[in-house]
Amino acid sequence: MTDSSGPAGTGETSDPGGSGKPEKRKPAGRRRSWLRVSGSVGPLGIGVAVMWLSVIVLLPLAALTVSSFEDGWSGFWDAVTAPSALDSLKVTIGVSVIVAVINVLMGTLIAWVLVRDEFPGKGIVNALIDLPFALPTIVASIVLLALYGPNSPFDIHLNATQPGLVVALAFVTLPFVVRAVQPVLIEVDKEVEQAALSLGASNWTTFRRIVLPTLTPAIISGGGLAFARAIGEFGSVVLIGGNIPRETQVTSQYIQQQIEVDRPVNAAAVSVVLLVISFATLFVLRLLAERASRREKAAE
Repeated sequence: MTDSSGPAGTGETSDPGGSGKPEKRKPAGRRRSWLRVSGSVGPLGIGVAVMWLSVIVLLPLAALTVSSFEDGWSGFWDAVTAPSALDSLKVTIGVSVIVAVINVLMGTLIAWVLVRDEFPGKGIVNALIDLPFALPTIVASIVLLALYGPNSPFDIHLNATQPGLVVALAFVTLPFVVRAVQPVLIEVDKEVEQAALSLGASNWTTFRRIVLPTLTPAIISGGGLAFARAIGEFGSVVLIGGNIPRETQVTSQYIQQQIEVDRPVNAAAVSVVLLVISFATLFVLRLLAERASRREKAAE
């Protein structure tokens, strides 16, 4: 008797039509590889993580989205295209972009000083960077109002102005850039910089040609996170901002106003717009990070 299964271990069978060409058959294990779970926690850990993420994040976002469409698509569109809503979005996006640019510049400089320079009180400064993460943002608004409000001890009056919004948002978003750039700067190979300097390159040329390309992904990531945080910030601007329509009213204050006048559907619709902007920002940052990671692996 002859074995019709073909050569041992090849996973091939003879063609029943008599053509003589072996028919390839995928092993069962390979067909089910996409169902395989790998890692240290196993299916139970993954299930618990997904469930917790769903309860804390996905379900509230889904409820918000459903609420925003209670009046149908036309009601949603009317809510987000109302002149007052568009004005608040313009103020919010414009101020957030300015804050992100400022934090990219100053945050990178602060990270450079903390990594490359030694000075008295460096540890205290390094700890203060994280203070906006722990400090209630409404406290920041009270402090900024005391410093730059009508009774400013420095005679600097930023209350109810867009520069006041910029200062408040820059305060709460500064750590994002600093903490994104700082670990990357620590890992930069200083020998390459020293070699460039020994070959006659200036400090600016060395920074621009060698250090900056390495820091760029971290700078973009920190700036994007600062922008996403500024988009939805409320506490730090609620007092110093003044909530003046078309001038200093940010979208988070507009949403609160819609709730106070008993328009929760409009508030939910505008909230979804902020959600989409923030998610798109984070998604783009994720794509850029993955592209940078692939380039690093290809260069190795």
